[in-house]
Amino acid sequence: MTGAPDTPAGERAHFAALESLYAAAPINKLFASRLEIPEAGVTRIHFDVDERFYHAAGAAHGTIYFKMLDDAAFYAANSLVSDRFVLTTAFNLLLTRPIKAGPAVAEGRWVSGRRRVLVADARLLDSTGEEVSRGTGTFMRSHFPLSSLPGYASASAPKG
Repeated sequence: MTGAPDTPAGERAHFAALESLYAAAPINKLFASRLEIPEAGVTRIHFDVDERFYHAAGAAHGTIYFKMLDDAAFYAANSLVSDRFVLTTAFNLLLTRPIKAGPAVAEGRWVSGRRRVLVADARLLDSTGEEVSRGTGTFMRSHFPLSSLPGYASASAPKG
């Protein structure tokens, strides 16, 4: 696999650096959340839905659905690419139930592709574990080296 870590320690370092990159993204000052990458191609984003994200009818606006599902699928794909930042090229979203205030989790999973284009999907679970939305995205390698991005670079730098 092009750009993939060769060792379990290298893979874990890549995941930790991606988690750091996620935490450093300015958008996450607006949407407090925590990325977890337990294994290649699998992610979880933990966050709380609160009334700041509600539309006029008293449930979460689609913005929160899209943001968390796109991020979960994106990082599932980028967990398989250790040299470049990937970019979302398309994302299809299915909203099945309203989500109310409380803890929520977006789970991402790589589906296919490893060279130029990757496909990953995600599902959003409410505080009871009920699926409220799902989405599928396509992602392409960009020209941005991961090592050039401040959140990634600082986490992947050798300690000592």
